Amino acid sequence: MTYTSDIAFTASVKAIQTRKGSRDSYARMEQGGGWQRDITPDLAGFIAAQRSFYLATVNADGQPYIQHRGGPPGFLKVLDRQTLAFADYRGNKQFITQGNLTDNPRAFIFLMDYANSVRIKIWGRAKVIEDQPALLAELMPSQDRYRARPEQVLMFTVDAWDRNCPQHIPQRMDQEAVEALLQQRDQRIAELEEQLRLLQGETR
Repeated sequence: MTYTSDIAFTASVKAIQTRKGSRDSYARMEQGGGWQRDITPDLAGFIAAQRSFYLATVNADGQPYIQHRGGPPGFLKVLDRQTLAFADYRGNKQFITQGNLTDNPRAFIFLMDYANSVRIKIWGRAKVIEDQPALLAELMPSQDRYRARPEQVLMFTVDAWDRNCPQHIPQRMDQEAVEALLQQRDQRIAELEEQLRLLQGETR
């Protein structure tokens, strides 16, 4: 039997799991269906809400590289049940990720939602598309929401994904969320001050 999680649970990994006592629980997970391959509606909704993620690639010599990608919510788009894509913006022109993918299409996406203590790991294969301006325009967030210079498309095919343990994730919030909460607080304070002013007027 082969399982979706075999993409990460190699023979060496399983041997260590056996030695350290976790193999039985992961074997039950595998037999119960294990990790998923298709992008579910829940995962699609999670992805649509994210403002950033980390993309890992590896070069021909096996040297790993992690790159941050960010944008407005929805900039990482779900195209179908196994495909993600985003407009790759013009940056410092190192092109390490693109060079790595030329040698090795294996890639990994790590999504972290600090506010809700959720992290998602996605294994797959990626490629850079340079000659499809219509697709690039379709993936680009509207210019009134986000100003960046699109250069190319990165297409990611999902092979497996897993929701990781939320333990030890520090809770952090985006600036907009904090500002909205502060605005609600200030509005509530103003309402209470007005109620107090009216009560004081009635007691005079």
